[in-house]
Amino acid sequence: MPELPEVEVVRAGLAGAVTGARVAAVEVFEPRSISRHSGDAADFEAALVGRTLEAPARRGKFLWVPIDPATNGGRADALLAHLGMSGQMLVREPGAPPDRHTRIRLVLDQPEHGQLELRFADQRIFGGLAVRPLQHAGTSAAVPDQAAHIALDPIHPDFDASAVARRLRLRRQGVKAALLDQQLVSGIGNIYADEALWRSRLHYATPGQRLTQARALGLLADVRDVLDQALAEGGTSFDAQYVNVNGQAGYFEHSLNAYGRGGQPCRRCGAIMVREAWANRGSTRCPRCQRRPRGIAV
Repeated sequence: MPELPEVEVVRAGLAGAVTGARVAAVEVFEPRSISRHSGDAADFEAALVGRTLEAPARRGKFLWVPIDPATNGGRADALLAHLGMSGQMLVREPGAPPDRHTRIRLVLDQPEHGQLELRFADQRIFGGLAVRPLQHAGTSAAVPDQAAHIALDPIHPDFDASAVARRLRLRRQGVKAALLDQQLVSGIGNIYADEALWRSRLHYATPGQRLTQARALGLLADVRDVLDQALAEGGTSFDAQYVNVNGQAGYFEHSLNAYGRGGQPCRRCGAIMVREAWANRGSTRCPRCQRRPRGIAV
């Protein structure tokens, strides 16, 4: 599933295409792709056609495009996008060849670039689009109602690392499970959790309660560094599903030190990396650099 860097790359790519654009037409080809919307396809179309879009925003893995209230009867709504496992937001010129698995198409009149198409493609149909009301509209905390429970992410300017570190240290659960809890800190999934834990030399099952404040802050700093590097490299693309708005893949996979490297030498100490079953998925670590904590069964 795309994590914060992949979603942020999409958000940045959308900005030039959607900001200030008027929605001229909407087509829904797959009703399941608007399941998060409160109405049917006709209602979804009516909620967008004739509206003007504002600069896209993001929290964690959630992405949305606010709708200008002046063109929306004064209502503070947003076009919310959840990419799910395979969702793509693709910007195309009119008449461009069709994209496989396109589920929704928006025709935009962009004041600087003319007419564009915004296509939501999704092979597995776990993601989707919806028009949802914004909470705290007009402030830096504005967020769609369906994402209101999501915590701030480590690259958000208002992220309070000290407060999150204190909350992390209250937890009996392992640090990896804590990092993946989107109500503690958002945007982190399996890939970047493994990478941050490798950098911090921490086993995934280390209870949060065993961390000092300094160690917890160090882990959050490593999370931030991993996310920043992944952003600079366009995210991680293991297959053609994870692409930016132009359909191009990121290349952070070549910089991975832990995730996907089971059976290969640790780039720090040379020990053979191990991939272990964890929480119905896998977790990759160095058995020498990231030793299992005493008294903890995994």
